[in-house]
Amino acid sequence: MEFGSRNMFHISSVTFFVVLSIATTTVIESSSNSECNFRAIFNFGDSNSDTGGLAASFVAPKPPYGETYFHRPNGRFSDGRLIVDFIAQSFGLPYLSAYLDSLGTNFSHGANFATTSSTIRPPPSIIPQGGFSPFYLDVQYTQFRDFKPRTQFIRQQGGLFASLMPKEEYFSKALYTFDIGQNDLGAGFFGNMTIQQVNASVPEIINSFSKNVKDIYNLGGRSFWIHNTGPIGCLPYILVNFPLAEKDENGCAKQYNEVAQYFNLKLKEAVVKLRDDLPLAAITYVDIYSVKYSLYNNPKKYGFEHPLIACCGYGGEYNYSSSVGCGGTIKVNGTQIFVGSCERPSARVNWDGVHYTEAASKIIFHEISSGAFSDPPISLNMACHRNSTKIY
Repeated sequence: MEFGSRNMFHISSVTFFVVLSIATTTVIESSSNSECNFRAIFNFGDSNSDTGGLAASFVAPKPPYGETYFHRPNGRFSDGRLIVDFIAQSFGLPYLSAYLDSLGTNFSHGANFATTSSTIRPPPSIIPQGGFSPFYLDVQYTQFRDFKPRTQFIRQQGGLFASLMPKEEYFSKALYTFDIGQNDLGAGFFGNMTIQQVNASVPEIINSFSKNVKDIYNLGGRSFWIHNTGPIGCLPYILVNFPLAEKDENGCAKQYNEVAQYFNLKLKEAVVKLRDDLPLAAITYVDIYSVKYSLYNNPKKYGFEHPLIACCGYGGEYNYSSSVGCGGTIKVNGTQIFVGSCERPSARVNWDGVHYTEAASKIIFHEISSGAFSDPPISLNMACHRNSTKIY
């Protein structure tokens, strides 16, 4: 996400997945076959899972954001719900309140530390002078570290706010979700780095990610659900800003997707190492990339049309402009034009050139929750159980 010169969010998301070609037999070892009873979710990430962090601290989305489900802007950079909302809903939990939102927040069943335009590593520039959130992953971890004892102090004090805080036992039994990393790649692309230079930066980015997972584990986190990064080369903000990029058979920018795949490969390797280093953790690696790419590869299967074209935007082949975004206004031939949404957001994959529609997020959630795109191949409701991979 980037403000200023780009005037659009380098969403991020990154999140991660690529399958390593290893001759293995996966043996799921679990002490129980019972479904997990997660009583809380703690989320870390960028705009792919931000439920109001950036809106509370810097820039709130304007109409028509939120029009599909909330019928008003609700802190999400989409027309409706995000994947993390569907995750919470699947466990019968309320939608996560943003940690940074001080108004009417309820943390009794978790908190969301994600903010739009966040990175894993410290960003090259921050809002308002630059395009990235100051709340990068290290900061999100620090917020969580302080959140834990402060909420318990409030509970012990009693009174009006005690019931709005999570119980102490929820922290060890919570699901810890991650969807971050794409903005780190975007920072390189828009920082005039070559593809090779961005690739070279990936190992250090992944090392920083792993450190934060370990730190959360040391605070008691045990169940981790980690998304890999999506096909950034299929997003209009990449296609418009890098028009000379070679396209694949679906019209996506091939080299940019290859960088995302390399990121996912190194992330996958890091997750394997984390399982060795964190013996009590259940770590599920989720191939968001493959699911998202299928929406571009076979949109009709899911009821979508024009997958590369933003629903809410203005101008050009992809209905996206770096100079005016969804909800903005632009003067054309002396007339002010409001940049609104398309007629049927439910038939679109991309919402604003950077982020996905609620319809796309709902399908992505349905696909990943089954475990078909997870490593180990375990469903979301079994993600508290440890697994092991044995090589024969």
